[in-house]
Amino acid sequence: MLKSGKSRKMLTIATVVTIVVVFFGIGIQRRCAAQGGNDYESIELFTDVLSIVKKSYVEDVDTKKLIYGAINGMLSSLDPHSSFMPPDTYKEMKIDTKGSFGGLGIEITIKDGILTVISPIEDTPAFKAGIKAGDQILKIDDKFTKDLTITDAVKRMRGPKGTKVTISIFREGLDKPKDFTLERDIIQVKSVKFKTLDDGYGYVRISQFQEKTDDDLEKALKTLREENGGNLRGLVLDLRNDPGGLLDQAVKVSEHFIDEGKLIVYTEGREKDSKMRFTSRKGGKEQNYPIVVLINSGSASASEIVAGALQDHKRAVVMGTQSFGKGSVQTIIPLSDNSGLRLTTARYFTPSGRSIQAKGITPDIVAERIELSAVEKKEGMHIREKDLDNHFEVESKEATEDKKPMKISTNKMDEQMKSDSQLLRALDLLKGWDILKLMNKSS
Repeated sequence: MLKSGKSRKMLTIATVVTIVVVFFGIGIQRRCAAQGGNDYESIELFTDVLSIVKKSYVEDVDTKKLIYGAINGMLSSLDPHSSFMPPDTYKEMKIDTKGSFGGLGIEITIKDGILTVISPIEDTPAFKAGIKAGDQILKIDDKFTKDLTITDAVKRMRGPKGTKVTISIFREGLDKPKDFTLERDIIQVKSVKFKTLDDGYGYVRISQFQEKTDDDLEKALKTLREENGGNLRGLVLDLRNDPGGLLDQAVKVSEHFIDEGKLIVYTEGREKDSKMRFTSRKGGKEQNYPIVVLINSGSASASEIVAGALQDHKRAVVMGTQSFGKGSVQTIIPLSDNSGLRLTTARYFTPSGRSIQAKGITPDIVAERIELSAVEKKEGMHIREKDLDNHFEVESKEATEDKKPMKISTNKMDEQMKSDSQLLRALDLLKGWDILKLMNKSS
């Protein structure tokens, strides 16, 4: 069909073929030969439409704008996570992974055709306003989000620091959508936070997997060990509302706790290069103390890799609620004009072969987060026998002496920690672990 003698059409087709080859880095001629020329026929159809639009549209059109629009439509037809990024969007994406960008602090996806919040990023305008995982974004500044791509939605929500944007949210339990007016800010994401919960028990919160997450985790664990006499008795690894991030950082984080040579995650795709296996190379530098991993519906992608790997190797107990279920791998492909592709190239699987895609990680212990009442939070409100009128007096000193329990002081926990029922359960589980070990030794 290319040898039709129509030189003008040949030139146009050749130009578009060159663009496609540059954009996607694939052997068009080789593929077309294998597929009986079907790709060439499709490209000819595209060039026909392009020529008609350029010649007959009511106004002059920018060819690059048309090409960008066509590529964007092509990528958005694949899945919610594949997208085309014009140069300005691609530049912003690179800033994202370094942990500093402007906007609201929301990770989003498209679920059942609706723009949906994966998770608000901690300490951002969205997080402080009460945006939650699973919220459906129906409007952005009075413009409906139906048929909007993720890339376009992100562009609408971003803007200069101090400017405001109103998003209309529908949430399970609400009778009607609720408007949230948020003030944009420079989002400085602190990937790792940590503290000592109680003597010997550490807490590490990973809010997002970024370029320096592994380095920050190493520093956090070192500090926790130093604060607790050189050793930890247990660790809570909090991955709740962690929307994911960089795959290599998820692998490196897992390496701290998984023995050398053990599989962390593997990927399967159509191309040979997409079939990869990631094993632990650091050899589990951390001591073999018990770990509880906290997850919820806002835990996605890289955080699910870590939770799944630790769960499969029985290195941690996973507690919380079902995770989001984003088990696909997106490859960032830079293009010649400083634009880029975010293309789904593979699915990833936990060491035991579980696919996370659309299923998520099922916790070992299901624990919903319960808001504790003010009375429950307040110390000293527990009634004991001695507080009752006319209680029996003790008969001797020996009868009043209690066996000294393991220290369970919570004086190092702030009010936010005390109100977190899932975290309290995780800490109780770690302490129970220690008590059982002591019982086994004494028996």
